[in-house]
Amino acid sequence: MLYWLLKYVLLGPWLKLIFRPKVEGLAHVPATGPAIIASNHLSFCDSIFMPLMVKRPVTFVAKAEYFTGRGIKGALVRMFFVGTGTIPVDRTGGRAAQAALETQLRVLREGRLAGIYPEGTRSPDGRLYRGKTGVARLALASGAPVVPVVMLNSDRIQPPGRVMPRIRRVRIRFGPPMDFSRYAGMAGDRLVERAVTDELMYELMELSGREYVDVYAQKVKSVSTVNAASGQAAPTEPAPALATDHD
Repeated sequence: MLYWLLKYVLLGPWLKLIFRPKVEGLAHVPATGPAIIASNHLSFCDSIFMPLMVKRPVTFVAKAEYFTGRGIKGALVRMFFVGTGTIPVDRTGGRAAQAALETQLRVLREGRLAGIYPEGTRSPDGRLYRGKTGVARLALASGAPVVPVVMLNSDRIQPPGRVMPRIRRVRIRFGPPMDFSRYAGMAGDRLVERAVTDELMYELMELSGREYVDVYAQKVKSVSTVNAASGQAAPTEPAPALATDHD
């Protein structure tokens, strides 16, 4: 109930009016049945704008800490994640990834849309990073198609660390569903899971026009944190290649 209230009454209409989303390929999202919506991840607002434009609810999982914050900020964050149908998962301990996978498999078996960020974290610099194989395990275990989607300019609207987003037209692009049924029964094969993941990441690269880096984003973030703590300057990188970004 809160989901539909936020999407169609309290929040959604205002966001569409202010940010004027331009969406390409929305028809690629199946009208019925299970599907995995796999997106690049540039900004916190990705989790707002992309599900807003899909007619069906898109269920993500998020760390349980988002649901236990205190004070006004904690209450607002909790209301947002509950309202958008996000499922809390305890990410402490060794079974964190497995718990998230099992939760999303349940969503797919119920015939719903499961959302996932294959990179596992937000991009530190706008480039597209190596995908984790959880998305492949999800696809192979469920048999659901994978719909690639790219946020084209959300890092310009709300860069990391920025609380209030800039007023700029949101641009989103969906690609055709990807069918991995040729690998049926091969879930658990690491080589197959890597091949599926890399095929998806290549499609996200093509759709977004962003530079691809064959390194996990979390590793880059960890190195940057260590460098910052030791007072070393982070290595300079070329600006990411962007798809056409016209307001």
